[in-house]
Order: sequence, then structure tokens, then C-alpha cells
Amino acid sequence: MRNAVGGAVGGAGRRTGAGRRAGGTVPGRRPAHTVRLPAGARSEPDGPAGARVVPWLRLAAAYAWRLVLVGLVVYGVFTILGRFQLVAVAVFLALVVTSVLRPLADLLNRVLPRPLCVAVALVGSLLLLMGLLALVGDAVAGQSGTLANEFRGGFHRIELWLQRPPFRLSAGRLNALERQVTDYFSAHRADLLSSAVSQVGRVVEVVTGAALALFTSVFFIHSGERMWGWTRDQLVPSRARPAWDTAGRAAWSTFAGYTRGIIIVAATNAVLVGIALLVLRVPLALPLALLEFFAAFVPLVGSPVALGVATIVALAGRGPLTALAVLVLIVVIGQIEGHVLHPLVMSWAVRLHPLVVAVSVIAGSIVAGVIGAVVAVPIVSVLWAVLRALRAVPP
Repeated sequence: MRNAVGGAVGGAGRRTGAGRRAGGTVPGRRPAHTVRLPAGARSEPDGPAGARVVPWLRLAAAYAWRLVLVGLVVYGVFTILGRFQLVAVAVFLALVVTSVLRPLADLLNRVLPRPLCVAVALVGSLLLLMGLLALVGDAVAGQSGTLANEFRGGFHRIELWLQRPPFRLSAGRLNALERQVTDYFSAHRADLLSSAVSQVGRVVEVVTGAALALFTSVFFIHSGERMWGWTRDQLVPSRARPAWDTAGRAAWSTFAGYTRGIIIVAATNAVLVGIALLVLRVPLALPLALLEFFAAFVPLVGSPVALGVATIVALAGRGPLTALAVLVLIVVIGQIEGHVLHPLVMSWAVRLHPLVVAVSVIAGSIVAGVIGAVVAVPIVSVLWAVLRALRAVPP
């Protein structure tokens, strides 16, 4: 029986093998096909070997043309803003005024009508600013005679200091330099006068821009949210409105926080500088403190420049030792501003790296001068806040 079973299995195996050799297929299985292509028809998975591109280069090229497109759009926007610089600056100032006075108007709105709140906030701030400028002008006018004598004696002390080591400038050399400066102003008196007269047009532009900023800030403070809602509903497609609204609120929150923070930092610096200059008995202490307040709006650059002017005034009015004390004050104020005021006050705004701030200020000054240096950092802060806010919005 074992032989019979073995013979049956062996016969079946021989029949199966014969079937494979005859037909090449086995019932119940897919036939295996082998196709040989001609040599000319073969190709690499990603094309010919010479046309293949590494993934990182393909990704860089894809981003490159998009960045070029974004750069062209940004250049076009700044070109248009350059054409309408007066309007752009006026709207920027209106946004600054709105960010500062809007909380006060909202607070007064609890007990007063909205139009009256706007009027009280704007008129009160204008009276405060005019009073401060009048105080500075009165201080300068009251000390004009004394200041002239102090500066005259201070320049004489500077001449004596330059004649000593390490400079060792002779009196004849100093007199020659003084004559050169006097001759230059005498020779170019007509050019300087015509340049001063040509600046009258700039004064008219400044007054016009200030009036436009004040007029715009009235509407921003009174009904800024309604204006934003109308713009969103009328100009933005319905699918893009949530992202648009998120970006707008993030931008305004960052801009308002930065503006309030920089005003607090500037006021603190001005108070510290004013107290220090009064203690050192430096002439024009109050005007120099006011200069420090406005210069602090240019981060990293404005405050040292203002204190450099204070150093020159201290050197002319009080001598080298007082000027050296003012130089030490520059270092101390810079450390307080960088390590204490900015981390504490700017906690609600976007905190940028000092390198980003420096590059932004320099780039803004190259593009638009002093105005560009002032607006560069808040623009970069707003753009970064918008990008962070849009990352959290689903597509």
C-alpha cells in the first residue's frame, strides 16, 4: 500500500512538472511575464542622468521664484507709499495717536458719550504737548544770556584742552580752523539762506500731514472697529474673512503694544536723563531731556545720539569732567533700557532679537531716512505677529 501511495504522489508530481514544462502555467496562479525593452527605450526613474536635480535644489528653486514675487510686491507697495509719503506718514501717526488715546476714550466712554470722549482725549493731549513745548521754550529763553556766557567760556576751555597733551594743537592752528569755519559760512551765506527758504515748503507739508493725522485719528478713535468690519465684509471674500480678521487683530494688538511700550521707555529715559543732567548742572537740561524722549523712538540708535549731543553741551558748558560723567550716563541708560525696560515693558508686544532690530533700523533709514528708521521696527514686529497668528489658522 505504501508503494501505491508513493507511486500516485510521484505520478502526480510528474504530471505537474510536465504541465509546467508544457504550458508554463499552473492552474490557480498568475502567469509570470518577463518583458525586455530595447536598449533605447530604457530610462531612469527621474529622467536622464544629466537632467536629474537634487531635492534640496528643486525645493530652493521653488521657493526662489515665490520669494522674488513677494519681493516685487513689497517693492511695489513701498514705491506707492513713497509716491504718497505724506499720506502714509499721516496715517501712521494717526494709528500711533489711536493706540495711545483709544484706552483713555474707552475709559471715559463709561460716563460720557463717545464723541465727547474723543474730543476730551484729543484736546487734552494737545494741550499737554503744547504746555510742555512752552515750558521748554520759556526755560531756554530765560537762560539765554547765561547760556551764551557759559558756552563762550566753555569753548575757550575746549581750546585750552586741545592745546594740552595728547592733542597739542597750537593756538595758531585753532585760530586758522575758526577762520576757515567763519569764511565758509560767509561764502555760502546765500546758499544757506536759499536752502532755509526752500524748507518753508517742507514746513507746510509737516503742518498738512499733522492736520491730516489729527483728522484721521478722530475717526479711528471714534469708530475704528466699525471701519475695520466694513472693510472686511465688503472687500474680502467670505472664505478668507476669518484669517483676515485674525491677522488684523494680531497686527493691531502688536502695534498698539509696541507703541505704548516705546512711549513708556522713552518717557523713563527722558526722566532719568533730565534728573542726571540737573544733578550735574548741565545747561539746557530740560530741552536735552525732551530730545532724549523723541530720540528714543529710534531703537538702539536714537538714545546714544541724543546723549552725544548732551555730552557736547556738557563739554562746552561744564568742562571735560562733566562730559565724561555724561558719557558714563550713556552706558548706564543703555544698560537699563536694554536689560530692564524693554523686557518688562515690551512683554505684551513682539520681542525681536537685537540683531533684527539693528538691521531693520539701518534698512529703514536707507529706504526712507529718519521716517524709515522710526517705522521699521513696528512694521517688522507687526509682520512677525501676523505670520505667527496665521500659522494657527487652519487652511
